[in-house]
Amino acid sequence: MAYSLKNYRYRYRNANRRMSARTVTEVRAEDHYMLWLRFDDGVEGRVYLGDLMGTEAYGARVDEFDFFKVQVDPVSQNVTWEGGVHIDPDVLYRNIASQVAP
Repeated sequence: MAYSLKNYRYRYRNANRRMSARTVTEVRAEDHYMLWLRFDDGVEGRVYLGDLMGTEAYGARVDEFDFFKVQVDPVSQNVTWEGGVHIDPDVLYRNIASQVAP
């Protein structure tokens, strides 16, 4: 029984702290829903998010003024905006890396 409780506590403690494979070190919002990002391994680039932010796809519409309030959540490492909109950094990394790849 002690063994199962130990594993339960470990799983519970780490369930809320998903570690991303990539960490965003810098993020900057630009005009027309463009997001510039730099990752911990030096990869950097731009991602167009107008198709997502201009709609209610994430449960909240982010207008262009609020888009500039982008930040990185220090716990989850997600790129976030007010209203609960967040994007996983791994998805953004794959998008940028596919643009850089030959």
